[in-house]
Amino acid sequence: MGISRSSRHKRSETGAQRAHYRKKRKFELGRQPANTKLGPKRVHTVRVRGGNFKFRALRLESGNFAWGSEHTTKKTRIISVVYNASNNELVRTNTLVKSAIIQVDATPFRQWYESHYAQPVTKKGKTQTASTDAPAEPKKLSNHVQRNLEEKKKGLSVILSSMYTSNHHTDAKIDPLLESQFAAGRLYASISSRPGQSGRADGYILEGKELEVRI
Repeated sequence: MGISRSSRHKRSETGAQRAHYRKKRKFELGRQPANTKLGPKRVHTVRVRGGNFKFRALRLESGNFAWGSEHTTKKTRIISVVYNASNNELVRTNTLVKSAIIQVDATPFRQWYESHYAQPVTKKGKTQTASTDAPAEPKKLSNHVQRNLEEKKKGLSVILSSMYTSNHHTDAKIDPLLESQFAAGRLYASISSRPGQSGRADGYILEGKELEVRI
């Protein structure tokens, strides 16, 4: 018996068993789940209806993740799966599926932030020890570059004030919850693609109320 997506085998609302008036059809077929795991990239192609192809990811180790409030996307390494609303077994086995909550490496986003705003993303951790060892000389910038940096910082404060309408200082660098994650070197993210269909594990960094619920 093959996997079928038809509902003719199900009972009616009153519990009656439906009559079998035809056999299974090719267009009703289903396939085995991909069960994408963490590991070196391994993607198989599957020929499907109409001569099209699906990309069945068996193992993935990285993906493109968007930082919504900063309007930037970076490719980063996936560390582990931390939550799945459908099944805890998918967390234990580190299975990558759509809407799974994962942890990703924060290094690409930290490097972008520091180069974009010319300031450290957090004062905790390595940046603090480095500053105490040897005080770095202030980097000379032109007036044009300084004006651009000030405009970027003002735009960041406006975004933060819109995300947090009360009890939040608009002069903060980033979301305080994100700041603690940057200090640990790991960010919470959600997968928005379908690894078993597209062969990719792309998503977005959790922020705001969505992050508060997860932590």
